[in-house]
Amino acid sequence: MKRTGTALLAFAILAMANPPLIRGQAAAEDKPKAEAPAQKPTPLKVQVLWTEYDGDKKVKSLPYIFSVDAGSKRDYQFSKLRVGSKIPVYTGKDSGMQYIDVGTNIDCRASQNDGGSFRLELVVERSWVESEVLVPVAKISGDDKSDSPGQFKEPIIRQFKTEMAVSLHDGQNTESTVATDPLSGRVSKLEITLSVLK
Repeated sequence: MKRTGTALLAFAILAMANPPLIRGQAAAEDKPKAEAPAQKPTPLKVQVLWTEYDGDKKVKSLPYIFSVDAGSKRDYQFSKLRVGSKIPVYTGKDSGMQYIDVGTNIDCRASQNDGGSFRLELVVERSWVESEVLVPVAKISGDDKSDSPGQFKEPIIRQFKTEMAVSLHDGQNTESTVATDPLSGRVSKLEITLSVLK
């Protein structure tokens, strides 16, 4: 007990003799640690190649190329690509025509991994008109306004959608997705290629 009291008394004397030293130590302990500098984003070029096969025969090959910045995992940068058309669809005698979007939508964000590779998170959605079918519709003609049968071409719309995450190095590519259409039997493949923009 006497030793504890003596130590406290010595500390009090030291604090009175040199208060700036004590305040300096306390300020150093209270000072927040400096944050690491923000990572500079790396510009990337991404190619998404959508290919369709009928058996062994390649029937379609559609490349999409865009750029995206790869930042830290907390600083995602998005790139979005939209390309397509509006297709008319007959919705009934009273409702008339309705237009629906078909085409390709790609959403991509990128981050830099520790080992020098880049992580791409992609959502790829594609819809297209495969063919048309004739649908019987009621048609009004003449002054008597009698109904007579008619036909309207309705599009058959196919759809492909995938969500994925891939890690690639500069100049690397990968075949990320292979899917078979259950009706036509055609096979769709996605190939992703990444390049660092200099």
